[in-house]
Amino acid sequence: MMGTPALDRKLLAILAADMVGYSKAMEADEAGTIRRLKAIRAELINPTISERHGTIIKLMGDGALVAFDSVVDAVVCAAVFQNAVAARNAALPEPERIMFRVGINLGDVALVDGDVYGDGVNVAARLEHLAEPGGVVVSGTAYDHLQGKLDWPLDFAGERQVKNISRPVRMYRLRLDGKRARRRPLLAMMPRWVGTTAAAIVVLALAGGGAAWWFLQPEPLSGKPSVAVLPFEDYGGDEASGRLADGLTEDVITDLARFPEFEVVARNSTEVYKGKPVDARQVATALHVGFVLEGSIQRQSGRVRITAQLIDAKTGRHLWSENWDRPAEDVFAVQTEIAEQVANRLGGGVGLIQEAGRAAAKRKRPENLNAYDYYLLGSEKIEKITKADDEEAIAFLNRAVELDPGLARAWVELYHAHDLMRVFGVDPEGNRKAGADVAERAVRLDPRDAEAHVVFAMSLASRGDMGRAKSEFDTALRLAPGSSEILTFYSGYAARFNDPERGAQMVDKVMRLDPNYPMWASNFFAPAYFMAGRYEDAVTMLERMTANNYQRWTWVIRSSSLAALGRTDEAHASALETLKQHPDVTVESMINEPGLSTVERNRFIETMPLAGFPVCAKPEALANLATPVRLPECEAGKVEPPGQP
Repeated sequence: MMGTPALDRKLLAILAADMVGYSKAMEADEAGTIRRLKAIRAELINPTISERHGTIIKLMGDGALVAFDSVVDAVVCAAVFQNAVAARNAALPEPERIMFRVGINLGDVALVDGDVYGDGVNVAARLEHLAEPGGVVVSGTAYDHLQGKLDWPLDFAGERQVKNISRPVRMYRLRLDGKRARRRPLLAMMPRWVGTTAAAIVVLALAGGGAAWWFLQPEPLSGKPSVAVLPFEDYGGDEASGRLADGLTEDVITDLARFPEFEVVARNSTEVYKGKPVDARQVATALHVGFVLEGSIQRQSGRVRITAQLIDAKTGRHLWSENWDRPAEDVFAVQTEIAEQVANRLGGGVGLIQEAGRAAAKRKRPENLNAYDYYLLGSEKIEKITKADDEEAIAFLNRAVELDPGLARAWVELYHAHDLMRVFGVDPEGNRKAGADVAERAVRLDPRDAEAHVVFAMSLASRGDMGRAKSEFDTALRLAPGSSEILTFYSGYAARFNDPERGAQMVDKVMRLDPNYPMWASNFFAPAYFMAGRYEDAVTMLERMTANNYQRWTWVIRSSSLAALGRTDEAHASALETLKQHPDVTVESMINEPGLSTVERNRFIETMPLAGFPVCAKPEALANLATPVRLPECEAGKVEPPGQP
């Protein structure tokens, strides 16, 4: 009598892959196809599987089934070898190219005599058939375990009923180019230690697309009601209507972020759903929210038709919906109505939302729709972070304020544009003064615009007026306590105000509100964690970047954090690289950075020597400072030249 096969059950990530057009290729060139397929497996695929700790369960003529203990390893393996195969194909003529489809699922599987069975395997196989040539499709269960752990974004691709599986399967496509939609990077508005050359900023912006998705695992939002505003659909079809839809989405998010009674997910994290069919419950799972707001806008013959609906993400039930058919200029009144209606529902009804929050949500409305369009055009140009585009941005924004001199948000963007020109090295002092003038004008025009207070704060800080700068930051935070953008800016300055713990807490909150925050934000977040003594978090933040994105501050913070963690060999290697690229770095050079607080200076004094950085600066390095800060061991004339750690 035959024995029953040994059976074990285990939660595994299953990767199913097959070659596209295998039968046709074999018919055309059997020997060549086999040779090329074996070469790709041996040189690209198998080493990657081994590196990511995968186990090949079976090889078919044109495909493979691979098991992983970690779903992250499975997806990284697929991304790496698909990109490697694509790079290899680029150098080959069309008939010699080989492409694969990949499906990945996380599920309970049965292990029987070295093989795997069950729905977990079947779903992976079905998803593989639904993948595009060269693409990777991931199941919903795998997606739910991937949050915060990948370099590559995942786009929701709908639900499909697949063969032999009773329930619909959620699908997500891995975006192998790493690109994602994002709001303007705002690099020019970072503290001066973030970067001072145009080249560094451009590199950082280009690298930000993929790495921005490797965020730390977000914690659930607080006990407050939480809402995600999906991009409003545009039914106009032209570029102006598309800009209006984007502007409406961002303005509703901005208005909602001003209510202290609930939390709003930032646009970075909802922009990825633009133009895609989504299920509110899936958005809620991905973004840790309880409510989803969605809507549409159509602009035609001088009128706008707007719809909006608020959905309970747990049940899918519509809590509120409304339609507006108004003259086009009334779009700004509608956006305010949407924010107030949502606030009333989330706050439990009319009268339960604080009047202070309601009043704060009413930013000054644009008076001219054409001016608003120029404002949106200028904002788009700033996002491109090139000197030529920034020059165009200034032209667009100047036209906006010419048509509507009271449009405070356009003056805010003008600050950003002038500050970016300063970073590009174009008339630094002239653009610094122009930025200060427009920032002050923005606050004067609309004291309820939180970002106006932020740009005014940054312009004050650049002039060394830290007391007033802190006051303006605090005002901005009171006006928009739920704005991830305000929190991001403030986190970079909190230690400057001798409150590093607050800066770190702000970073924690941003990661809840904006789990898909862009990589450039690490230049705020890593220093905030470092100054609060959270060295492990600082290092983790910087691991999201590459060395090409590092500037002097970044190198010093990485090296010093590693040293404080006791990772001495890594710290010394990092310090050596820092000194290779920035030979003038010493403890004294860092503590003499303009505007540093006592807290910041002490953090450098405590940690930099542990990494092996020289302590004393050469006299000429401090010659231009009126009252340089000196360390006791350096004041007696024992000047220690920069050297090897």
